[in-house]
Amino acid sequence: MSKFIDLSRIIKNGMAVYPGDDETILRQSRYLSKDGYNNHRLEISMHSGTHIDGPMHMTNSKKHILEFPLENFVGEGVMLDVRGQEVIEFKEEYELIIKKRSIVILHTGCDEKFGTKDYFLNNPVVSKKFAKFLVEREVKMLGLDSASPDRYPFEIHHILFSGGVLIAENLTNLDKLLGLKTFEVIALPLRIKADSSIARVIVRITE
Repeated sequence: MSKFIDLSRIIKNGMAVYPGDDETILRQSRYLSKDGYNNHRLEISMHSGTHIDGPMHMTNSKKHILEFPLENFVGEGVMLDVRGQEVIEFKEEYELIIKKRSIVILHTGCDEKFGTKDYFLNNPVVSKKFAKFLVEREVKMLGLDSASPDRYPFEIHHILFSGGVLIAENLTNLDKLLGLKTFEVIALPLRIKADSSIARVIVRITE
């Protein structure tokens, strides 16, 4: 039987967001006792919580996130344990570990700091060499348990986007993937006409 692990953060009212981004507002708008039914209303940035960045986010691309083929959001996963690394460098062993068209997950260990200024502004960064390798490997997506694979001026975003690599940020529960040899990543954005999208990212254990 398949086992599933949720890598998505819970969306809730007042959820921590990147400094300067819009506040997340989730409220109950209708009540069973008064209106005859319950309902909730959500106001959220597409870059709050667990989300997928598309190239329109930081380039002049006109391609909305819903225009990417669904197969770009599902693939064989590989997780790299990069905890404690301020700069995530390319290693020769990645030549064997990372397959073409896979989804690469970086376990940075930043998850536990979510919501702090340090989490959003002092995240580890991916090296240019490693980013270019991911593009050469035609990786579908790079996912991280941190706010970003880089910092201003966001050169890594541009390298990945130029090579067709999507970016999943603010993942959680990556410790549950430690030791897994094979797993499938299913990272689905909303069917939304926007640059990027909040997402439900899960892993299906296949070993």
